[in-house]
Amino acid sequence: MQDGEQTPPTVRSATAPSKPRRIDGRALRSERTKQLIIEAYLALLRESPQIPTAAQIARRAGYSVRSVFERFDDLLALSLAAADYAFAEGLTQATIRDLDGTRAQRLRAQVETRAGICERWLPLWRVLLHNQNESEHLKVRIGRMRDAVWARLALMYRVELGTLPDDERRMLLIALEQLTDFESWGRMRERHGLSVEVARDAWIMAIDRLLPPTP
Repeated sequence: MQDGEQTPPTVRSATAPSKPRRIDGRALRSERTKQLIIEAYLALLRESPQIPTAAQIARRAGYSVRSVFERFDDLLALSLAAADYAFAEGLTQATIRDLDGTRAQRLRAQVETRAGICERWLPLWRVLLHNQNESEHLKVRIGRMRDAVWARLALMYRVELGTLPDDERRMLLIALEQLTDFESWGRMRERHGLSVEVARDAWIMAIDRLLPPTP
């Protein structure tokens, strides 16, 4: 290189590895705060049928009311976030078991899974239904949850349902969906005072009687 020539700028190869992006600690803390606020909201719902106030949620989460509204525009937005949280956890909780098992095995697997979800999420479900006319987004989430229940019933009892004409199959699925609804579980547990085990057995007996014979 001759005197007076400028050194050309270094060109980074397109294949050269880029530096790892720095994790924003403030963003992580904010997300953690949101998570704790959602968990506090859900815990309060399980303790009381009354929808908790922002002050109660903040106190349970260990933050100020201002922190709650910095992360959620209002309590409806918080309920939407809680619905998303519940749906994601519910999918994890609803691991498919005994799909190719006997009729009795499939009945027990499906009912135990559904009962566990109803026991855990019934308080939130009631709040979502109460607020559904306030938000189209909330209606979408409720519909998504119901679709998941329908799909699980159709999958677990596909052997028996496959013996029916389409119209009868649909009507039976509607009956099964209604039978295993959140409020059905709530009435067994609250109005009739059944234990979790006895309530599950009641569902198993009823579903078994509704299903056609296994081919």
